[in-house]
Amino acid sequence: MTQNGFPVVTALIVVPLVAAVALLFMRRDWTVRMTTLAVGILECLLSLPLLGYVPDGPAFQFVEKADWLPALGMTYHLGVDGLSLYMILLTALMLPLCVLGSWTYIAKRVTEFHVCLLLMTASCIGVFAALDFVLFYVFWEAMLVPMYLLIAVWGGPRRRYASIKFFLYTLAGSTLLLAAIVAFRQVGGTFSIPELMEKSYAFKFQFWAFLAMALAFAIKVPMFPFHTWLPAAHVEAPAAGSVLLAAILLKMGTYGFLRFCLPLTPAAAETFAPLLIAVSIAGIIYGGCIALGQTDIKKLIAYSSVGHMGFVTLGIFLFSVKGVSGAILQMLNHGITTGGLFMMIGLLYERSHSREIADNQGLGKFMPAFMFLFGVFSLSSLAFPGTNSFIGEVLVLIGAFQGNPWVGFAAVPGAMLAAAYMLRLLQRVTWGEPAAYKPSWGDLGLREWVTLAPLGILVFYIGLAPALCIKTIEPSITRVLSAMEAKNTAMGLHKDMSMAERFNLAAPLAVAEAVDAVSKEHP
Repeated sequence: MTQNGFPVVTALIVVPLVAAVALLFMRRDWTVRMTTLAVGILECLLSLPLLGYVPDGPAFQFVEKADWLPALGMTYHLGVDGLSLYMILLTALMLPLCVLGSWTYIAKRVTEFHVCLLLMTASCIGVFAALDFVLFYVFWEAMLVPMYLLIAVWGGPRRRYASIKFFLYTLAGSTLLLAAIVAFRQVGGTFSIPELMEKSYAFKFQFWAFLAMALAFAIKVPMFPFHTWLPAAHVEAPAAGSVLLAAILLKMGTYGFLRFCLPLTPAAAETFAPLLIAVSIAGIIYGGCIALGQTDIKKLIAYSSVGHMGFVTLGIFLFSVKGVSGAILQMLNHGITTGGLFMMIGLLYERSHSREIADNQGLGKFMPAFMFLFGVFSLSSLAFPGTNSFIGEVLVLIGAFQGNPWVGFAAVPGAMLAAAYMLRLLQRVTWGEPAAYKPSWGDLGLREWVTLAPLGILVFYIGLAPALCIKTIEPSITRVLSAMEAKNTAMGLHKDMSMAERFNLAAPLAVAEAVDAVSKEHP
């Protein structure tokens, strides 16, 4: 459905694309910045109808569907559910904030920079809204080029190394994903994601399809040990690039697990779950330990993302409503909190021209407003009670302890490490011996307050009143987990089966007949 006949989701994708083309004909940097800011504000306004999403309504809402390439079975199919709603809203919010945060930082190739921001916004919304597998892949690949350019053109001294590493890692994952898409078309007979979700597949097919998709999504998250591209990309990217990378792009991987791996390959997901839980816990501990030893503030936050995203993947593969609810909530919370921290690091770098902790100490006395907001985001990052990250992390831990207490105990040190490295950073930046402070730096200005205040408000709003978010996402989670359980039961899967026995599990008869029909169509 559209909102009162208006294609809300299409508008959110098309408006940035049209604006990106229009920017190419503008000559003044000020005009480019103001136009992009206006488009960002318009995106936020256009996304407001999505707040009318009805949790207990149809599985997908705000649906738009039209023929695209009917001869190949491809459709232009968009829609929103509880898994994608908040990520679309967060993407729309980040555009104007990134423009404001880069107002003085970006001085060269201003037009091209803002074109990349607009293209990124359109691609990311498309990824979260696509209900056609090929359309999803088109948007998934489309975001690769503008993100590569943001790092390669406006990044730091090692930007070429970081951008190429990011591109190659992501491209490798995309190749695996494409292979899985083609396989689902051959076996399922369609590119429609909702239709593919209604079918069941033999375990052998699920095994290889899951493996291809899971590797693609694990690289994007990135899960340990595929994380090595992330610190380099974060450190070298401009502030806006780091914000988009942390707040939006990393969530594409976890969203892929939720949208495709669980509903399409439920038996394989259950088989691989112990391994992925172990890898998630390893990422939580590893990210925390490495972050604890960093002296570069931006690199510290980058490694902390490895640990935080480990909690997200852990929650997903617990296969419990509480665990998955916590995971989706942490996807949103991590975007808000880490996005705010990267923005503040960018503002600090504009003043001190250094990201080293030793060069940015003792700012509490001279920049109290800056340190107040920095403290808010830091406390949120360590999941302090009352902040947004607390409720998400607690839900994941509750799901872990309910499923297996040993998994819960194994994840607890990650929370302790987060407190250690964030409190160490906060203590030194706030009260450390002043090193390079200059009166010319100044505290937060009006533009900077406007940039950071929305994220600061969300930290406390979600932290103190998370019920609305949880109520919105739980029905979609319940649908996915219920369908997953029903498919596995219909196949005769149980946890004590050996791998050889699992490989002999066939799809139910109805799906087998569908496969025969596809085979006749494509001999």
